[in-house]
Amino acid sequence: MNKKKKGFVIPEEKGVKKEKLNWFLRAITLGDRFSYQDFFDRLKKGVVDFLIVFFGVLVSFGVEQKGEDFDDRGRNIDNLINLRNEMISMQEYTQFYIQQNQWVTNIYRRLYAQWEVDNDSVFLLYDEEVTEDEGYYSPLTYYPNLDPFNPPRVVYEAIKLDGTFRFLGPEIGRIVNETYDGTDLKYLMINTDREERIFVNQFNDRLSHKWVYDVEDDINLYNNYWWVKNRKYIQKDRFLRYNLYNRLELWDQIATQLIDYDGFLDRNIKKLDSLVKIKESEITIVYWCLFNCGEEFN
Repeated sequence: MNKKKKGFVIPEEKGVKKEKLNWFLRAITLGDRFSYQDFFDRLKKGVVDFLIVFFGVLVSFGVEQKGEDFDDRGRNIDNLINLRNEMISMQEYTQFYIQQNQWVTNIYRRLYAQWEVDNDSVFLLYDEEVTEDEGYYSPLTYYPNLDPFNPPRVVYEAIKLDGTFRFLGPEIGRIVNETYDGTDLKYLMINTDREERIFVNQFNDRLSHKWVYDVEDDINLYNNYWWVKNRKYIQKDRFLRYNLYNRLELWDQIATQLIDYDGFLDRNIKKLDSLVKIKESEITIVYWCLFNCGEEFN
């Protein structure tokens, strides 16, 4: 027996029973009845939740990307500073090599100039810094020595290996490539190594294939008396004198290349220095925005 209590109204159930719906509406209906009002309320809530999650992820990704860009800028600055410092070391090395090349060239030019002088000590020169043999020595004793031009390039090779060369940009990349792998440097390295080695090999071949048979006593390039005793024979060796002449010509060519490369380094160091200052000012602005703008947003 059902009795209605006085003052109590049974609420009317809203919506359509699930059994009367088509398959699509039944699939999206929660409960026993379907209501369009309830459906759109749930749809709006789902859209709002989705947008909150979506924009939250988007903002997080943007902040993370800014952080990565900031790190890339930092690595770029470090690379530029290290390259600039290494170029300074390269210039110091080049300037020292210029002095050394000039000193060696002057010594052998003196020797070439007095080659035909009728003097037993014609192949000996005096140097107050030499402690043995009363300061006398023969430059031809050290004629086989080589000193290939090889400036420091550790930073450049490291940047190429770790893949951060792309951060430098096209303009800086061109400057760096011309400095480290340019044609001028390659010719300079070839002339001080492969080309000069030709004259050294000819000198050694001359000793081992001719002098060793013509000279009566054993060849001893480090003995001053040996140069005095055999000076007339050596003076008649036109092949050796011509070899020295050509090597002097090569040293003059190297001297010009060294001066040009030194000026080239000086210009590129100044360019990199100005670019470092620009990049440092840019990274300061990015750093301020990354942190201060984030604080204002929060």
